[in-house]
Formats: sequence, structure tokens, C-alpha cells
Amino acid sequence: MSDNLNPFGLHRVTPYLIVSGVSSLIPFLQNVFGAELRGEPKMRDDGSVMHAEVSIGDSVIMMGEPTEEIKAIPGSLYVYVPNCDQAYERALSEGGTSVMEPRDFPHGDRYGGMQDPSGNLWWIVTHKNK
Repeated sequence: MSDNLNPFGLHRVTPYLIVSGVSSLIPFLQNVFGAELRGEPKMRDDGSVMHAEVSIGDSVIMMGEPTEEIKAIPGSLYVYVPNCDQAYERALSEGGTSVMEPRDFPHGDRYGGMQDPSGNLWWIVTHKNK
């Protein structure tokens, strides 16, 4: 829902990843999480991505490539999916690197971790009924 503070209907806090390889990160996120591209990426004259957005479920992730003034800042994200084991395997098959194989935790979540090719850390999570 949009308001005066947030005219685009985003959550009050939206992750913004500044990483190299945004053009390849977008299809990675589409293949692993079913991400949907929101509009066309805005490009710089040098061919790098200045700004792009994808949605995963009810959340938007913004991203752009670093510049001389703004250095790369990979993020760590916790994303709920229907089946973390399947999404984790898709991530590895798409070029992600395992950080932690999925396992059950006492608080009711099952999750594993992987690093995408742009350096972001993703915790891929499915909540299990206790």
C-alpha cells in the first residue's frame, strides 16, 4: 500500500544490493526464487546496471552495480520459500556456492545458506510446523 512516505507501495524497508554482475544476478534470482523483474533495468553509458528491481513474493529487492564513488556492498537476505531443499539445490545448479546445507532448527524453520555469484548470502527458509 502506498502512502506519502512511500509512493511506490514498497515495504517500509527495502534491501538495495550494490554488487557486480547485476545482469546475471537477475536471471539467477528468477531461476532460483521465481523473481519477477519490475520494469526494465536502467543502464549507465558504460553498460553497467545503474538500477534494477525484482520482486520475490511480496518483497522487492533493488540492486545496482558499484561505481568508483559507491563500492560493492553484498547483502545477507532471509527468504521464505515453499521448499528450501529444492530452492537450495536450484541455487547450487545455477552457480551458487553452499554455505550451509539445509537443516531443521528448534524455532521451526528449516533453512540452508548459499552465496550467489555476486557475493550475496541467501538464507533459504521453509517454516515447518512443530
